[in-house]
Amino acid sequence: MSLQPGDALTSHNFGLQIDGVMVEYLAEVSGLSIEQDVIEYQQVSAQGKPVTKKMPGVKKAGTCTVVRGMTQSPAFNEWINESVNGAMGTARKNATIMVMDYQNNPVKRYNMRNAWCSKIDTSTVKAGEASALTETVTITFEELVIE
Repeated sequence: MSLQPGDALTSHNFGLQIDGVMVEYLAEVSGLSIEQDVIEYQQVSAQGKPVTKKMPGVKKAGTCTVVRGMTQSPAFNEWINESVNGAMGTARKNATIMVMDYQNNPVKRYNMRNAWCSKIDTSTVKAGEASALTETVTITFEELVIE
């Protein structure tokens, strides 16, 4: 089932690529946003009336949060370890959140330049509990480009 013009994407089929290699399917992504400063200045027009102008300023770096099932994904685990150990020469990677259609074809990409993991939280481990373990990872990036 391919998307027809006007069809909205669904929120249930997405994954994470690190340096172009799919490493993980995720349970949740949140906080993915682009922000930039707004420069506001005032001047007087030729007719003597005050005019306020707004212009785009500097883009800001950002963060997003991903939730994944706790798996043995070697590439993702290595990325987390490099980041938390401060090995920034290898920890900074280009990462992409990919949204896919019903046939697993990528239809939208959120490319994060120089991304690294700044925080990791694990779900509660409880004896007798019958639930999947998850990790919540905060990814910090320097630039976000949407394709």
